[in-house]
Amino acid sequence: MSEDRQPDFETREVHAGVRPDPVTGAILTPIYQSTTYVQESVDQYMAKGYSYSRSGNPTVTALEEKITSLENGLGSACFATGMAATSSTMMALLNAGDHCILSDVVYGGTHRLSTRILTRFGVSYSFVDTSSPSSVKNAIQDNTRMIFTETPANPTLKLTDIAAISEIARARSIPHVVDNTFLTPYFQRPLDLGADVSLHSTTKFMEGHNVSVGGSITAADEGMLENIRFVRNCLGSNMSPMVAFYTLQGCKTMSTRLKAQSANALAVARFLETHNMVERVAYPGLNSFPQKTLADRQSSGYGSMLWFEVKGGVASGKKLMDTLKLWSLAENLGSVESLVTHSVTMTHADMPREERMAAGITDGLVRLSAGLETAEDLIIDLKQALDGL
Repeated sequence: MSEDRQPDFETREVHAGVRPDPVTGAILTPIYQSTTYVQESVDQYMAKGYSYSRSGNPTVTALEEKITSLENGLGSACFATGMAATSSTMMALLNAGDHCILSDVVYGGTHRLSTRILTRFGVSYSFVDTSSPSSVKNAIQDNTRMIFTETPANPTLKLTDIAAISEIARARSIPHVVDNTFLTPYFQRPLDLGADVSLHSTTKFMEGHNVSVGGSITAADEGMLENIRFVRNCLGSNMSPMVAFYTLQGCKTMSTRLKAQSANALAVARFLETHNMVERVAYPGLNSFPQKTLADRQSSGYGSMLWFEVKGGVASGKKLMDTLKLWSLAENLGSVESLVTHSVTMTHADMPREERMAAGITDGLVRLSAGLETAEDLIIDLKQALDGL
Protein backbone atom coordinates (compact mmCIF):
# COMPACT_ATOMS: atom_id res chain seq x y z
CA MET A 1 0.00 0.00 0.00
CA SER A 2 1.26 3.48 -0.88
CA GLU A 3 2.54 5.39 2.18
CA ASP A 4 0.47 8.46 1.29
CA ARG A 5 -2.78 6.49 0.94
CA GLN A 6 -5.00 6.19 4.00
CA PRO A 7 -6.55 2.73 4.39
CA ASP A 8 -10.28 2.46 3.73
CA PHE A 9 -12.81 2.93 6.55
CA GLU A 10 -13.47 -0.79 6.93
CA THR A 11 -9.76 -1.47 7.32
CA ARG A 12 -9.31 1.32 9.86
CA GLU A 13 -12.27 0.21 11.97
CA VAL A 14 -10.47 -3.13 12.43
CA HIS A 15 -6.87 -1.96 12.82
CA ALA A 16 -6.72 1.72 13.85
CA GLY A 17 -5.43 2.25 17.39
CA VAL A 18 -4.72 -1.46 17.88
CA ARG A 19 -1.26 -3.03 18.06
CA PRO A 20 -0.20 -6.53 19.16
CA ASP A 21 0.57 -6.60 22.88
CA PRO A 22 4.37 -6.10 23.15
CA VAL A 23 4.64 -8.58 26.04
CA THR A 24 2.60 -11.53 24.74
CA GLY A 25 1.76 -10.73 21.13
CA ALA A 26 -1.99 -10.85 21.93
CA ILE A 27 -3.92 -9.57 18.92
CA LEU A 28 -6.53 -7.83 21.10
CA THR A 29 -5.67 -4.78 23.17
CA PRO A 30 -5.40 -5.96 26.80
CA ILE A 31 -7.85 -4.72 29.44
CA TYR A 32 -5.53 -2.62 31.58
CA GLN A 33 -7.62 -2.99 34.72
CA SER A 34 -5.32 -0.93 36.91
CA THR A 35 -5.91 2.10 39.10
CA THR A 36 -2.37 3.38 39.10
CA TYR A 37 0.92 3.09 37.19
CA VAL A 38 4.37 2.79 38.78
CA GLN A 39 6.72 5.60 37.75
CA GLU A 40 10.41 5.14 36.92
CA SER A 41 11.43 8.11 39.07
CA VAL A 42 10.24 11.54 40.17
CA ASP A 43 12.10 13.14 37.28
CA GLN A 44 10.55 10.67 34.82
CA TYR A 45 6.99 11.06 36.09
CA MET A 46 4.49 10.24 33.29
CA ALA A 47 7.32 9.10 31.01
CA LYS A 48 5.09 6.23 29.81
CA GLY A 49 2.05 8.46 29.53
CA TYR A 50 -0.04 7.21 32.47
CA SER A 51 -0.28 7.86 36.20
CA TYR A 52 -3.88 7.24 37.32
CA SER A 53 -6.74 5.69 35.33
CA ARG A 54 -9.12 8.58 35.88
CA SER A 55 -6.73 10.67 33.77
CA GLY A 56 -5.81 8.07 31.17
CA ASN A 57 -5.80 4.34 30.51
CA PRO A 58 -4.07 2.39 27.70
CA THR A 59 -7.22 0.44 26.71
CA VAL A 60 -9.24 3.63 26.52
CA THR A 61 -6.44 5.34 24.57
CA ALA A 62 -6.59 2.60 21.93
CA LEU A 63 -10.31 3.22 21.44
CA GLU A 64 -9.76 6.98 21.29
CA GLU A 65 -7.16 6.51 18.56
CA LYS A 66 -9.53 4.29 16.60
CA ILE A 67 -12.44 6.77 16.80
CA THR A 68 -10.14 9.66 15.86
CA SER A 69 -9.11 7.79 12.71
CA LEU A 70 -12.72 6.97 11.78
CA GLU A 71 -13.89 10.56 12.33
CA ASN A 72 -10.89 12.11 10.54
CA GLY A 73 -10.28 14.20 13.66
CA LEU A 74 -7.34 15.57 15.61
CA GLY A 75 -8.03 13.61 18.80
CA SER A 76 -10.78 12.00 20.87
CA ALA A 77 -11.88 11.58 24.47
CA CYS A 78 -14.02 8.70 25.74
CA PHE A 79 -16.54 8.90 28.58
CA ALA A 80 -18.60 6.75 30.92
CA THR A 81 -21.79 7.49 28.94
CA GLY A 82 -23.00 9.57 26.02
CA MET A 83 -24.48 12.08 28.46
CA ALA A 84 -21.10 12.33 30.22
CA ALA A 85 -19.63 13.30 26.85
CA THR A 86 -22.36 15.90 26.31
CA SER A 87 -22.14 17.39 29.80
CA SER A 88 -18.34 17.57 29.77
CA THR A 89 -18.36 19.24 26.35
CA MET A 90 -20.89 21.84 27.44
CA MET A 91 -19.09 22.51 30.71
CA ALA A 92 -15.77 22.85 28.90
CA LEU A 93 -16.97 25.27 26.24
CA LEU A 94 -19.61 27.31 28.10
CA ASN A 95 -19.30 29.68 31.06
CA ALA A 96 -21.81 31.50 33.27
CA GLY A 97 -23.50 34.16 31.17
CA ASP A 98 -22.98 32.31 27.89
CA HIS A 99 -25.74 31.36 25.47
CA CYS A 100 -26.06 28.12 23.51
CA ILE A 101 -28.21 27.31 20.48
CA LEU A 102 -29.61 23.77 20.53
CA SER A 103 -31.56 21.86 17.91
CA ASP A 104 -35.25 22.00 18.76
CA VAL A 105 -35.30 18.19 18.50
CA VAL A 106 -32.63 16.57 20.66
CA TYR A 107 -32.28 13.53 22.85
CA GLY A 108 -34.29 13.92 26.06
CA GLY A 109 -31.18 13.70 28.24
CA THR A 110 -29.60 16.63 26.38
CA HIS A 111 -32.78 18.64 26.91
CA ARG A 112 -32.82 17.82 30.65
CA LEU A 113 -29.14 18.70 31.10
CA SER A 114 -29.64 22.04 29.40
CA THR A 115 -32.92 23.19 30.92
CA ARG A 116 -32.72 21.70 34.42
CA ILE A 117 -29.02 21.62 35.29
CA LEU A 118 -26.80 24.04 33.41
CA THR A 119 -29.31 26.89 33.51
CA ARG A 120 -28.78 26.84 37.29
CA PHE A 121 -25.19 27.93 36.63
CA GLY A 122 -26.04 30.88 34.40
CA VAL A 123 -26.00 29.29 30.94
CA SER A 124 -28.97 30.13 28.71
CA TYR A 125 -30.33 28.06 25.84
CA SER A 126 -32.43 28.66 22.76
CA PHE A 127 -34.07 25.67 21.08
CA VAL A 128 -33.98 26.50 17.39
CA ASP A 129 -35.10 24.79 14.19
CA THR A 130 -31.54 24.06 13.06
CA SER A 131 -32.83 22.62 9.79
CA SER A 132 -33.19 26.30 8.84
CA PRO A 133 -29.79 28.05 8.61
CA SER A 134 -31.51 31.44 8.61
CA SER A 135 -33.25 30.60 11.90
CA VAL A 136 -29.90 29.69 13.43
CA LYS A 137 -28.32 32.88 12.14
CA ASN A 138 -31.14 34.98 13.57
CA ALA A 139 -30.93 33.22 16.95
CA ILE A 140 -27.27 34.11 17.52
CA GLN A 141 -26.77 36.55 20.38
CA ASP A 142 -23.73 38.57 21.41
CA ASN A 143 -23.01 35.96 24.09
CA THR A 144 -23.62 32.84 21.97
CA ARG A 145 -20.66 30.53 22.58
CA MET A 146 -21.89 27.21 21.19
CA ILE A 147 -24.17 25.75 18.54
CA PHE A 148 -25.15 22.16 19.36
CA THR A 149 -26.97 20.20 16.68
CA GLU A 150 -28.21 16.63 16.55
CA THR A 151 -28.62 15.18 13.09
CA PRO A 152 -30.51 13.02 12.39
CA ALA A 153 -32.41 14.14 15.48
CA ASN A 154 -33.84 11.78 18.08
CA PRO A 155 -36.60 10.72 17.51
CA THR A 156 -38.06 12.66 14.55
CA LEU A 157 -34.97 12.24 12.30
CA LYS A 158 -35.04 15.93 11.38
CA LEU A 159 -31.79 16.78 9.57
CA THR A 160 -29.49 19.77 9.98
CA ASP A 161 -27.24 20.93 7.15
CA ILE A 162 -23.92 20.52 8.97
CA ALA A 163 -21.86 22.44 6.42
CA ALA A 164 -24.26 25.41 6.37
CA ILE A 165 -24.44 25.68 10.16
CA SER A 166 -20.68 25.22 10.48
CA GLU A 167 -20.13 28.10 8.07
CA ILE A 168 -22.39 30.34 10.14
CA ALA A 169 -20.62 29.29 13.34
CA ARG A 170 -17.12 29.70 11.94
CA ALA A 171 -17.84 33.24 10.73
CA ARG A 172 -18.50 34.19 14.36
CA SER A 173 -15.85 31.92 15.96
CA ILE A 174 -18.55 29.85 17.67
CA PRO A 175 -17.84 26.12 18.18
CA HIS A 176 -20.27 23.82 16.36
CA VAL A 177 -20.84 20.50 18.15
CA VAL A 178 -22.69 17.73 16.30
CA ASP A 179 -24.26 14.69 17.94
CA ASN A 180 -23.44 12.07 15.30
CA THR A 181 -24.80 9.05 17.20
CA PHE A 182 -27.50 7.99 14.71
CA LEU A 183 -25.26 7.72 11.62
CA THR A 184 -21.74 7.16 13.01
CA PRO A 185 -18.62 8.20 11.07
CA TYR A 186 -19.31 5.38 8.62
CA PHE A 187 -22.25 7.24 7.11
CA GLN A 188 -21.56 10.83 8.20
CA ARG A 189 -18.42 12.73 9.21
CA PRO A 190 -19.28 16.13 10.72
CA LEU A 191 -15.65 17.30 10.99
CA ASP A 192 -15.22 16.87 7.23
CA LEU A 193 -18.25 19.14 6.83
CA GLY A 194 -16.78 21.89 9.00
CA ALA A 195 -17.97 21.04 12.51
CA ASP A 196 -15.60 21.42 15.46
CA VAL A 197 -16.69 18.45 17.59
CA SER A 198 -18.40 15.17 16.69
CA LEU A 199 -20.10 13.50 19.67
CA HIS A 200 -21.39 9.95 20.19
CA SER A 201 -23.15 7.72 22.57
CA THR A 202 -20.86 4.76 21.87
CA THR A 203 -23.53 2.64 23.60
CA LYS A 204 -25.39 2.63 20.31
CA PHE A 205 -23.90 1.65 16.96
CA MET A 206 -20.22 1.72 17.93
CA GLU A 207 -20.52 -0.98 20.61
CA GLY A 208 -23.70 -2.30 19.06
CA HIS A 209 -24.49 -5.31 21.24
CA ASN A 210 -26.34 -3.95 24.32
CA VAL A 211 -23.31 -4.82 26.47
CA SER A 212 -22.10 -1.43 27.75
CA VAL A 213 -22.74 2.29 27.97
CA GLY A 214 -20.19 4.86 26.87
CA GLY A 215 -19.60 8.11 25.02
CA SER A 216 -16.99 9.90 22.95
CA ILE A 217 -16.09 13.22 21.42
CA THR A 218 -13.70 13.86 18.54
CA ALA A 219 -12.38 17.37 18.02
CA ALA A 220 -10.76 19.24 15.17
CA ASP A 221 -8.99 21.70 17.50
CA GLU A 222 -6.30 20.85 20.06
CA GLY A 223 -7.31 23.56 22.54
CA MET A 224 -10.94 22.47 22.48
CA LEU A 225 -9.95 18.83 22.95
CA GLU A 226 -7.72 19.61 25.94
CA ASN A 227 -10.45 21.72 27.58
CA ILE A 228 -12.90 18.83 27.30
CA ARG A 229 -10.34 16.33 28.60
CA PHE A 230 -9.62 18.63 31.56
CA VAL A 231 -13.30 18.74 32.52
CA ARG A 232 -13.58 14.96 32.08
CA ASN A 233 -10.68 14.48 34.49
CA CYS A 234 -12.17 16.90 37.02
CA LEU A 235 -15.58 15.23 36.88
CA GLY A 236 -14.22 11.69 36.82
CA SER A 237 -16.50 10.88 33.90
CA ASN A 238 -13.95 8.83 31.99
CA MET A 239 -14.70 5.51 30.29
CA SER A 240 -13.67 2.30 32.08
CA PRO A 241 -11.12 -0.04 30.44
CA MET A 242 -13.64 -2.89 30.28
CA VAL A 243 -16.13 -0.75 28.35
CA ALA A 244 -13.34 0.44 26.05
CA PHE A 245 -12.43 -3.21 25.37
CA TYR A 246 -16.04 -4.10 24.47
CA THR A 247 -16.34 -1.02 22.25
CA LEU A 248 -13.05 -1.75 20.49
CA GLN A 249 -14.49 -5.11 19.43
CA GLY A 250 -17.87 -3.65 18.46
CA CYS A 251 -16.26 -0.99 16.26
CA LYS A 252 -14.65 -3.67 14.11
CA THR A 253 -18.03 -4.69 12.67
CA MET A 254 -19.73 -1.30 12.73
CA SER A 255 -19.85 -0.77 8.96
CA THR A 256 -20.99 -4.35 8.31
CA ARG A 257 -23.76 -4.04 10.88
CA LEU A 258 -24.87 -0.61 9.71
CA LYS A 259 -25.18 -1.68 6.08
CA ALA A 260 -27.37 -4.65 7.02
CA GLN A 261 -29.41 -2.71 9.59
CA SER A 262 -30.01 0.13 7.14
CA ALA A 263 -31.21 -2.31 4.49
CA ASN A 264 -33.63 -3.76 7.05
CA ALA A 265 -34.85 -0.30 8.04
CA LEU A 266 -35.60 0.63 4.43
CA ALA A 267 -37.52 -2.62 3.85
CA VAL A 268 -39.52 -2.08 7.05
CA ALA A 269 -40.24 1.54 6.18
CA ARG A 270 -41.50 0.58 2.72
CA PHE A 271 -43.79 -2.04 4.25
CA LEU A 272 -45.19 0.41 6.80
CA GLU A 273 -46.08 2.84 4.02
CA THR A 274 -48.42 0.19 2.59
CA HIS A 275 -50.32 -0.72 5.76
CA ASN A 276 -53.73 0.89 6.19
CA MET A 277 -53.28 1.28 9.97
CA VAL A 278 -50.20 3.50 9.58
CA GLU A 279 -50.78 7.24 9.53
CA ARG A 280 -47.29 8.23 8.39
CA VAL A 281 -43.73 6.92 8.21
CA ALA A 282 -40.41 8.77 8.45
CA TYR A 283 -37.13 7.34 7.17
CA PRO A 284 -34.44 9.37 5.33
CA GLY A 285 -34.15 6.68 2.65
CA LEU A 286 -37.77 7.02 1.56
CA ASN A 287 -38.62 9.33 -1.33
CA SER A 288 -41.43 10.68 0.86
CA PHE A 289 -38.94 11.94 3.48
CA PRO A 290 -39.04 15.76 3.32
CA GLN A 291 -35.26 16.21 3.57
CA LYS A 292 -34.13 13.31 1.39
CA THR A 293 -32.07 15.62 -0.85
CA LEU A 294 -30.06 16.78 2.16
CA ALA A 295 -29.72 13.19 3.40
CA ASP A 296 -28.32 12.15 0.02
CA ARG A 297 -25.86 15.06 -0.03
CA GLN A 298 -24.66 14.96 3.56
CA SER A 299 -24.39 11.25 4.33
CA SER A 300 -23.50 8.07 2.51
CA GLY A 301 -26.31 6.05 4.13
CA TYR A 302 -29.59 6.47 5.98
CA GLY A 303 -29.09 4.43 9.14
CA SER A 304 -31.32 1.99 10.97
CA MET A 305 -33.64 4.45 12.72
CA LEU A 306 -37.22 5.12 11.59
CA TRP A 307 -40.53 6.04 13.14
CA PHE A 308 -44.19 5.82 12.35
CA GLU A 309 -47.54 6.80 13.78
CA VAL A 310 -50.45 4.40 13.90
CA LYS A 311 -54.07 5.32 13.39
CA GLY A 312 -55.98 5.39 16.66
CA GLY A 313 -53.49 7.52 18.60
CA VAL A 314 -51.76 6.60 21.83
CA ALA A 315 -54.04 3.67 22.65
CA SER A 316 -53.27 1.97 19.34
CA GLY A 317 -49.58 2.72 19.66
CA LYS A 318 -49.38 1.18 23.13
CA LYS A 319 -51.35 -1.90 22.05
CA LEU A 320 -49.05 -2.34 19.07
CA MET A 321 -45.89 -2.12 21.18
CA ASP A 322 -47.33 -4.52 23.74
CA THR A 323 -48.14 -7.13 21.09
CA LEU A 324 -44.88 -7.09 19.14
CA LYS A 325 -42.88 -10.28 19.70
CA LEU A 326 -39.60 -9.90 17.80
CA TRP A 327 -39.16 -6.16 18.35
CA SER A 328 -38.10 -5.66 21.99
CA LEU A 329 -39.68 -2.78 23.90
CA ALA A 330 -36.53 -1.17 25.28
CA GLU A 331 -34.85 2.19 25.75
CA ASN A 332 -31.83 1.92 23.50
CA LEU A 333 -31.00 1.90 19.79
CA GLY A 334 -28.33 0.78 17.37
CA SER A 335 -28.00 -2.77 18.69
CA VAL A 336 -28.06 -6.04 16.78
CA GLU A 337 -31.49 -6.69 18.34
CA SER A 338 -34.41 -4.76 16.85
CA LEU A 339 -35.93 -2.38 19.39
CA VAL A 340 -39.17 -0.39 19.65
CA THR A 341 -39.53 2.67 21.87
CA HIS A 342 -42.40 4.97 22.80
CA SER A 343 -40.48 8.25 23.00
CA VAL A 344 -43.14 10.16 24.95
CA THR A 345 -43.08 7.77 27.90
CA MET A 346 -39.44 6.69 27.63
CA THR A 347 -36.64 8.77 26.07
CA HIS A 348 -38.46 12.15 26.17
CA ALA A 349 -40.71 11.64 29.20
CA ASP A 350 -39.40 14.74 31.03
CA MET A 351 -39.85 17.10 28.08
CA PRO A 352 -42.90 19.39 28.46
CA ARG A 353 -45.73 18.29 26.18
CA GLU A 354 -46.00 21.69 24.46
CA GLU A 355 -42.32 21.59 23.54
CA ARG A 356 -42.56 17.98 22.40
CA MET A 357 -45.54 18.67 20.16
CA ALA A 358 -43.88 21.77 18.71
CA ALA A 359 -40.82 19.66 17.88
CA GLY A 360 -42.96 16.98 16.22
CA ILE A 361 -42.62 14.39 19.00
CA THR A 362 -46.26 13.37 19.02
CA ASP A 363 -47.98 11.16 21.60
CA GLY A 364 -48.38 8.31 19.12
CA LEU A 365 -44.86 8.32 17.69
CA VAL A 366 -43.38 4.81 17.60
CA ARG A 367 -39.58 4.73 17.18
CA LEU A 368 -37.93 1.69 15.64
CA SER A 369 -34.27 0.65 15.64
CA ALA A 370 -33.80 -2.07 13.05
CA GLY A 371 -31.40 -4.84 14.05
CA LEU A 372 -29.83 -7.77 12.25
CA GLU A 373 -32.77 -10.17 12.11
CA THR A 374 -34.09 -10.82 8.61
CA ALA A 375 -36.28 -8.08 7.18
CA GLU A 376 -38.97 -10.67 6.43
CA ASP A 377 -39.25 -11.70 10.08
CA LEU A 378 -39.31 -8.11 11.26
CA ILE A 379 -42.08 -7.25 8.81
CA ILE A 380 -44.14 -10.34 9.71
CA ASP A 381 -44.03 -9.30 13.37
CA LEU A 382 -45.05 -5.72 12.61
CA LYS A 383 -47.85 -6.95 10.35
CA GLN A 384 -49.39 -9.23 12.97
CA ALA A 385 -49.33 -6.40 15.51
CA LEU A 386 -50.83 -3.86 13.08
CA ASP A 387 -53.45 -6.31 11.83
CA GLY A 388 -54.59 -6.81 15.42
CA LEU A 389 -55.39 -3.14 16.02
